[in-house]
Amino acid sequence: MSMRKLFRRFAEVTSRQAGKPMAFVLAATLVLLWAATGPLFDYGDTWQLVINTSTTIITFLMVFLIQSSQNRDTAALQIKLDELIRTSQAHNALLNLEELDEDDLERIRRHYCKLAHQAYGSLSAIEEEIKDMHNDEGGEDLAD
Repeated sequence: MSMRKLFRRFAEVTSRQAGKPMAFVLAATLVLLWAATGPLFDYGDTWQLVINTSTTIITFLMVFLIQSSQNRDTAALQIKLDELIRTSQAHNALLNLEELDEDDLERIRRHYCKLAHQAYGSLSAIEEEIKDMHNDEGGEDLAD
């Protein structure tokens, strides 16, 4: 198995496990145990250094693992959205929006806001339409 596949699998498993309640319980337990040992070490510099160093190292490593998983998930989601755009009535020009810079994205966003305004007349009309759609589906009023 290649190093890339091994890392991807490790990152996915670690990210999935880190997001579970048991991971939080384990982390909270370790912090409580560390705090309980404070009197044994007279709340000294070494005692504080243990928790500071541990959390810094764990945070540093988790950033890379979670970012790797998030990048993969985002890429997969983008492919799915691109396929929906491609097979729908939407403009195929929207397929590569993530490649555009912020100014181009803002220009396109303004264009779609203008289209929405033309279709509904105002933001409040859009909000009312969304409320009506939500109420038609048997949902509660969004204002609540």
